[in-house]
Amino acid sequence: MRNREISKAVISRLPRYYRYLGDLLNSGTERISSGELSQLMKVTASQIRQDLNNFGGFGQQGYGYNVRYLRDEIGKILGLEQNHSMIIIGTGHLGKALANYENFNRGSIRIVGLFDVREEVIGTKVRQTEIRSVNELPVFLKENDVEIAVLTLPKNNAKEVARILVENGIRAIWNFAYTDLNLELPEDVIVENVHLSDSLMQLTYRLHAVENNGQ
Repeated sequence: MRNREISKAVISRLPRYYRYLGDLLNSGTERISSGELSQLMKVTASQIRQDLNNFGGFGQQGYGYNVRYLRDEIGKILGLEQNHSMIIIGTGHLGKALANYENFNRGSIRIVGLFDVREEVIGTKVRQTEIRSVNELPVFLKENDVEIAVLTLPKNNAKEVARILVENGIRAIWNFAYTDLNLELPEDVIVENVHLSDSLMQLTYRLHAVENNGQ
């Protein structure tokens, strides 16, 4: 069952399930029904059951879901039981915010390197990690087992750096640059494009729609 194609919509909901189940565990909840989880997450119980049935279901009729077990299983599906090493290229405001995010290094994601193109920041540190020159990337990647690269660079720099990353074995890129890198890279490279302005424009659209409906 796990070998068949899972829709992007289902995959996008898995982290949210994982997060809510973690909150339930912290509150001492041991078991929950799809109906109760539905009320909490504002997702239909049918949708929850359909999503989880893609991976085996995990529930028992009349019993519901064991919260810890379900969270652990979703964590495995998301690859969180394995450690993943990550580098960040671009240490401006966004890059530093990501480097300072406490859950990275505390969970399965470990930041092993920071890089920048600006001479004035090279050699300085963020959370005890020294910022290196982008020119050092090829050697660093050969000497270190890095799985994920994060790009918080300007559009033009991002394309060139992405090429260097792929040439040196990186197969997963979390891209915050304002360009869709998956159009530029080989198909076997996994790219997650995050355009913050797109999300903001969706918000302003919804705000505009509500205001217009209220007139």
